[in-house]
Amino acid sequence: MKPDSFAFHIAESTEHALEVLALEGDDAKILAGGQSLIPLMNFRLARPSALIDVCHIPGSDRIVVDGSGIRFGCSVRHSDALRAAEVRTASPLIGQALKWVGHEAIRSSGTLCGSTAHADPAAELPAVWLALGAEMIIDGPRGERRVEAESFFRSFFTTALEADEMLTEIYVPPAPDTDRRRSAFQEVARRHGDFAIVGAAVVVDLDEQDRIAAARISVLGAGEVPLRMSSAEAVLVGARVDDPQAHADAEVEVRGAIRPSDDSHASARYRRNVTATLVRRALAECAGIPSTNGRSL
Repeated sequence: MKPDSFAFHIAESTEHALEVLALEGDDAKILAGGQSLIPLMNFRLARPSALIDVCHIPGSDRIVVDGSGIRFGCSVRHSDALRAAEVRTASPLIGQALKWVGHEAIRSSGTLCGSTAHADPAAELPAVWLALGAEMIIDGPRGERRVEAESFFRSFFTTALEADEMLTEIYVPPAPDTDRRRSAFQEVARRHGDFAIVGAAVVVDLDEQDRIAAARISVLGAGEVPLRMSSAEAVLVGARVDDPQAHADAEVEVRGAIRPSDDSHASARYRRNVTATLVRRALAECAGIPSTNGRSL
């Protein structure tokens, strides 16, 4: 199938993109990689009146890593972030999750900001941003604003972005001590590269005795948005990172905290049990305990 007719604009700057967005109205869409939007248009599930290509904005493909954290521009592609050694060093969780995003062709086309703004509940990156405490930097006619990941994702394919705004950057704060941080990402899909059924992202910061000083756990595929597992995080604080009882306690908390729904891909019971298992496996991975990834579930 082919998309309906639409106007096409190439933005020369963020200001230019916002001007065109305001001119074209609520039915216009920002185009970054187009990995999600273009298929929807081809099936006429999305019929924007105009597309505004932001990939030619100078500097929009930059990845900045310094002492203040990591910043990804709006046209940084999955493959760019996956290849960036400085990103792997500063925040290994991002690379751990990006390996699960589709296949190479998809990673070479799709962008981090595009996937984030699309807000698919089965996508890896929204859960990663939640686990890392990331912020979305949004620009619009009322000026720039920053929205924490926990407030950005509102519902199925729905975010805090207004129709006249665009996501210009994603900011990931630095770890308190990269040498004392551990992270892991686990996912179950029918085949590697398929949409996730469920997944889990775990970040723990350790004290000098290898006890967990802070933890952040998020899960995907268990609700309309990625979910933070606060009760599971709480039972981990003070435990040794390699304590299997703490891992089991967190698993129990996750199983009790989520309320997934049945759908054509998996039952609610399956999603609940497997999500909890993935959290336990991710914690084991953070401790350096060998763990089979979700392929075997």
